[in-house]
Amino acid sequence: MAGSDCGGTDGMADGKSRFDDIYAQPDPRAYFGRLAPLEYEIPHHAQPAFRRVAAERSALDDGCPGRPAVLDVCCSYGINAALLNHDLTLADMYERYTSPALGTMSTAELVARDKVFYAERRRPDAVPVFGLDVSAPAVHYALEVGLLDDGFTDDLERSSPGPGLRRALAEVGLITLTGGGSYVTDRTFTALVDCARRPVWVSAFVLRTVSYHPVVRALAAHGLRTTLDVSRTYPQRLCTDERERQYAIAAVRALGGDPAGREEDGRFHTLHYESRPDAP
Repeated sequence: MAGSDCGGTDGMADGKSRFDDIYAQPDPRAYFGRLAPLEYEIPHHAQPAFRRVAAERSALDDGCPGRPAVLDVCCSYGINAALLNHDLTLADMYERYTSPALGTMSTAELVARDKVFYAERRRPDAVPVFGLDVSAPAVHYALEVGLLDDGFTDDLERSSPGPGLRRALAEVGLITLTGGGSYVTDRTFTALVDCARRPVWVSAFVLRTVSYHPVVRALAAHGLRTTLDVSRTYPQRLCTDERERQYAIAAVRALGGDPAGREEDGRFHTLHYESRPDAP
């Protein structure tokens, strides 16, 4: 699950570059430094969608006490949580974490600064956010600076949720995902919705190079109907090289898509899926 939200070890898996090393760092400076030249942007496109759906889900009276929490799957350093609950943009985060002034700080100094930075920008309509990622350093950072209300490193592709995640899932009303469809499958989503106690919605941005249909079927088996925004695609990042571009083109075509003007131009694109119960 680590590396999932950017599509990315500096090796190749099925032709697609990976960036596992940037998720093993104690803070997000390497993450932003590596992804800036690739114009990684999907959290920017997800920000308004996640704010909208989180507000709609919070407004639903599901008969349970308290506000429903958001679970961000493949959360890495809490990027989606930062953009959901704080008055800032992805561009602001790039500027902050690639700045020379922060580059010389220790992680402890950065964490202290970030606690203040995010607390000052906290939105009044902030919702509880839990994070799930196998990268312990990334989850730990997001917890330390206050981006996540709780965080978990359970690998649901290989095992069932642990007791802590199970307790948290009882509070979850919305599951979010940006690009992690390359790394998590219907096994993860089945494990999550099996433990849900509130009506769960899902809002997911999925690369066009992978099929989301197994997840759609798994959610349907739990009474969730999935809709796809067919009006547009959402750019994720530039391909790292020609080999990766050719991989993206072939993968999209294999799934019946047209890479013209998107992957052919050297940029990964995503589709936005939303899943909700057939009845509230």
